[in-house]
Formats: sequence, C-alpha cells, structure tokens
Amino acid sequence: MREEKILINGLQVNYKIAGEGKPILILHGWGGSSDSWIKVQEILAEKDCKVICPDFPGFGKSKTPLCPWSVGDYAKWVDDFANSLEMERFFVISHSFGGRVAIKFAVNYPEKLNGLILCASAGIKPKPSFKTKIIFRLAKIGNAVFTPKRLARFKDGARNLFYIFLRRKDYVKASGTMKEAIKRVLDEDLFLELPKIRTKTLIVWGEADKMVPPKYGRIFRENIKNSELVILPEVGHSPHLEVPGRLAEIVLEYLK
Repeated sequence: MREEKILINGLQVNYKIAGEGKPILILHGWGGSSDSWIKVQEILAEKDCKVICPDFPGFGKSKTPLCPWSVGDYAKWVDDFANSLEMERFFVISHSFGGRVAIKFAVNYPEKLNGLILCASAGIKPKPSFKTKIIFRLAKIGNAVFTPKRLARFKDGARNLFYIFLRRKDYVKASGTMKEAIKRVLDEDLFLELPKIRTKTLIVWGEADKMVPPKYGRIFRENIKNSELVILPEVGHSPHLEVPGRLAEIVLEYLK
C-alpha cells in the first residue's frame, strides 16, 4: 500500500492505493479518513482488487475547502477525483456520510459505477419525535434569547449543547467551514433519490447500530431496485473497524 497526494481544482488531497485488479473506490464516513479502512483495503487488495481510498476534503490529510460544501459538492469532487486517476468505471464502497455522497454520485454519474455498496449509510432524515419537536421549539426560543449583543457570545455554546441533545456530535467537533458544511449535509434528505439508483446495490448494516438503526437499512432495501440487504449480528455502526474480515468477505462475494 502506498500513500499519494494529488491536486484537484486547486485543492490538495491525500489517498491510499493498494493492489491490482477490479477498481474499487472507498468513501469514508464523517470524522473518519482513509486510515479507518486500511484493514479492509489490505484484504481486498490481496484478492485481485485495486483499492483506492481518499481522504475527503476537510478530513484526514486532505486540505479543507475554502467554503462549506454540500453532499452534491462532494459527489462532484468524487467524479473529479476519479477522472484525475483515469478511473472510467469502478465499484464504490461507502460508509455513513460516505453513503450520502455515494447515493448522490450513483444518481448523477450512473455510467461510472460497476456496483454500489452502502455500509451503515446515512441519508434519510428521520421524522422528528415529539421530544425532538420540543427541543427544536426551545432552540428557536433560545435563538431569540441570545440575539442581544451581550448574550451573543454564549450562542455557540448553547447551539453545541442543542446538537449534543440530538446526538449530532459531529457538529460539535467540527470547526470553521466544516461546521457549516455538516449543517448542510444533515439538512438534506436523500430519501427521494433512492428509487433513482439503477446500479446493483449491496446494503450492509450492523444489527447493533445505534447511530443509524437497522430499520434504515430496510428502508434502503425497499426503495433501491436491484438491492440486497445483509445484517451483521452483534455489530454496531462501524463494520469496517469491528469485523473488517467479515465485511471484506461480503464485499468479495458481491464482486463475484
């Protein structure tokens, strides 16, 4: 395995590449990087696959965009990245936020895909519960309360607490343009995009995933034509870290 850097539209990005054979592009989750996929990448590379895993702009060793990006911006970047590496058709493995990007990419650039794997994918905006509605209502009140200049300095801290209540810790950890980017990402619901996917799709989910519960995997299966769902017992939100060997086996079976 080797690590490379490439300049795409003036933005330097880092990626790892290993093996020769079937081209596979891995799209990591929010807050992750290519490092989190090393084990899976190594296993696949030993099985006649050429596996490329970039650090998304704003993550890992890649530079951060000057302005906040949307899911569509990241999907366009994936196309630019693939073109820069002269990847004409390839398989995509994606996780969580990477799944959002993969969904958008599959809809916008179907001619580039040999196959699609969504692992614990985000993208469907859950209907707010009664508790969440109350929290949002309080947030609106809080926004008005913290408007006066003397209280404005407390606004960011209050907003962070609000997102903690919603378990959106990625927002709290983000800074600069990435904080605005994750707001855009979380606000976009990709549910209506799912029926537009025509690529053969494998959906992999951890049975114990509390961040994105398995019910969403079933929704993906019901709304993506030509798709298959595999549930992994006793596995949480990160199969690539918890059971990399098992995940690699499932991917290799799909590639056949």
